[in-house]
Amino acid sequence: MRPFEYVRPAEPEQAIAAVTADPKTSFLAGGTTQLDLMKDGVLDPERLVDITRLPLKGIMHADTAVHVGALTTMEELAADPLLRERLPFVREALLLGASTQLRNMATIGGNLLQRARCRYFRDPTVGACNKRNPGSGCAAIAGIQRMHAILGTSDQCIALHASDVAIPFVALDAIVHIQGRGGPRSVPLTQFYLPPGTSPHIENVLEHGELITEVEIPLLPEGTRSHYLKVRDRVSYEFALTSAGVALQLEGNTIREARVGLGGVGTIPWRAWGAEEVLRGAEAVEETFRAAAEAALEGAQTLPGTAFKVELAKRTLVRTLETVAGAHS
Repeated sequence: MRPFEYVRPAEPEQAIAAVTADPKTSFLAGGTTQLDLMKDGVLDPERLVDITRLPLKGIMHADTAVHVGALTTMEELAADPLLRERLPFVREALLLGASTQLRNMATIGGNLLQRARCRYFRDPTVGACNKRNPGSGCAAIAGIQRMHAILGTSDQCIALHASDVAIPFVALDAIVHIQGRGGPRSVPLTQFYLPPGTSPHIENVLEHGELITEVEIPLLPEGTRSHYLKVRDRVSYEFALTSAGVALQLEGNTIREARVGLGGVGTIPWRAWGAEEVLRGAEAVEETFRAAAEAALEGAQTLPGTAFKVELAKRTLVRTLETVAGAHS
């Protein structure tokens, strides 16, 4: 790893100014895997601005939302009693996302900004990676594809977004609050991430030097049921092959409101708008759930190594819907 300068500002404004002024300066926070990528030779900033001690930590309860400071750890948020009561699928996603040790270090903002786990992106000896070296190609398309995306892909990149907690967040219409040189702004998480298209190296709407300060998580209405299901190669902590975060508001056996997010399949945390449309106003029965799963995976683009994910993702979503609706104990 190349030598770098390390600074620790006391206030967010100082951190933002330091990074904005220099394109070779980056933020350092838990969950971003910044140091891992530097050790691997993927990133080489000349200066790191450590934000872990900034006053951006804490959980505040409001009538309609939970406001979470960006430097709140995954473990701190998972332990929040209101989350257990009103947003159980967020808590489940947090607990399934990492070991206890990692959850005590990784921050909510850092988790949302973690870089792709694609082996080709993380190996600088591989020349073809449009995310690391724009215009060089995508080695994954002709390589080992098992842990890659089938939704939101392009011929430039099929790298998967690995966050677990981002799945219920996008389903809930969570809002990311951002601070930069130009002042504060707020962006719905469904608009925060950018599919690869022709520019895989641009992963979200943050400008250089902008900092996530808070995530606003809307509360589900009282009585809404939710669940996060993660399917993976092993029971211990592993990235999802497929996952589903579902919240249903039921009136008898009729689905009045539905929110569906999919993980393990998208280049961005995937909101299954088509599935929600099928579910709203329909009966909570297997036929409805299967139709929703078909809608959720419509337009999937597969390669030989990812073709299995289409059926697996459909089954994952159906099982999650059955669990939330009470078909499984």
